Amino acid sequence: MQLNDAYWSNRYQQQTDGWDAGAVTTPLKAYIDQLLYKDLAILIPGCGNAYEAEYLMQRGFTKVTLLDISTLLCQRLEEKYVHWLGKGLKIINADFFKHTGAYDLVLEQTFFCALDPSLRNGYADKMNDLLLTDGKLVGVLFNKQFENGPPFGGSREEYVAFFSQHFDIQVMATCYNSIAPRIGSELFIKLAKKSA
Repeated sequence: MQLNDAYWSNRYQQQTDGWDAGAVTTPLKAYIDQLLYKDLAILIPGCGNAYEAEYLMQRGFTKVTLLDISTLLCQRLEEKYVHWLGKGLKIINADFFKHTGAYDLVLEQTFFCALDPSLRNGYADKMNDLLLTDGKLVGVLFNKQFENGPPFGGSREEYVAFFSQHFDIQVMATCYNSIAPRIGSELFIKLAKKSA
């Protein structure tokens, strides 16, 4: 199975993205609410319907970049968020592994679980490349297994192995504030880029 533009655009066309929460999820909302600096350069990779971006823009953040491989989805986002384009919001239709940029913060919300597990070491490497000194990777990862993904699950032990080379694991714990369908099946992560 090729998890490419055609695959994901078809899923969005058919509305078969079963893990779409329909709104910013509570763990990310709570994290965003405590951010003091509105000029952080923020990336949301594999952004999907990008509810987090809407929440960020409504709260005055000024440097938010959305990245997704699906051409169809990016076209929809450009229509949905047209009033914020060029006013602090950027939408990029591209492959995450080919993206270049420099960010203070990357928000992870169901992108990691959408990637083939063979790409997980590459994901950690790429996050390290994209984050500035003192940059952070923050969000949620599934703490359960799925059959026939995506989504693809995993465990804390696996994730520690993927991330510990490049990141100091400040938090990787069961979410206390997951949305109802995900209670007990998510880990909240706050990973700080290691100093060079």
